[in-house]
Amino acid sequence: MGRMFDDIDDTLRQWLSRQPMFFVATAPNDPNGHVNVSPKGGEGTFRVLGPNRVAYVDLVGSGVETAAHLRENGRIVLMFCAFSGPPKIVRLHGRGRAIPEDDLEYAALLPEFPLSAEHAPLARGIVTVDVARIADSCGFGVPRMDLVAERDQLVRWSAGQEAKHGDAWKARYMSANNAASIDGLPGYDPEEHIAEGEARALSSSGRAL
Repeated sequence: MGRMFDDIDDTLRQWLSRQPMFFVATAPNDPNGHVNVSPKGGEGTFRVLGPNRVAYVDLVGSGVETAAHLRENGRIVLMFCAFSGPPKIVRLHGRGRAIPEDDLEYAALLPEFPLSAEHAPLARGIVTVDVARIADSCGFGVPRMDLVAERDQLVRWSAGQEAKHGDAWKARYMSANNAASIDGLPGYDPEEHIAEGEARALSSSGRAL
């Protein structure tokens, strides 16, 4: 029998932090658009920030569906499954934001995550979620599996990209692959975010004067 929770207490926080991966689901406003589900993992990339707030570091990837959907409507659900120990599934429904790495809020949040030296350069943003609904369910249908190890392909791939293209490899890759969702919604575009940041700076300077 599933239960509802008012907030993320210490017991639930510890359980969430022990899970090696979770799933993120979002959808565009267009009913003909593509619903998206993405697996997320990596040691130190997820944190509970408060009783009703969580966040995870968004690492560079081939797609940008989650960030694009959040920019359009903010709807998101995170699902955690127990693959070892007692069966359990927890879903966190809420409103999310994808904060790009050139944003001041990103810099303020990043110290919350003990990222490895290999993963830190791969961060393209931080997704925060204000959680409105917290619920668990039995999880009887989830198989028991052992964690062998985290994969190192992303780290090795990024090292190869840097060797070929230099320090600007990530911005170039994101501009080519993460600027829009498969439905054409705006995602992470480094050039766009730089322009937005400059506009905000100019606006702030104008108010100060």
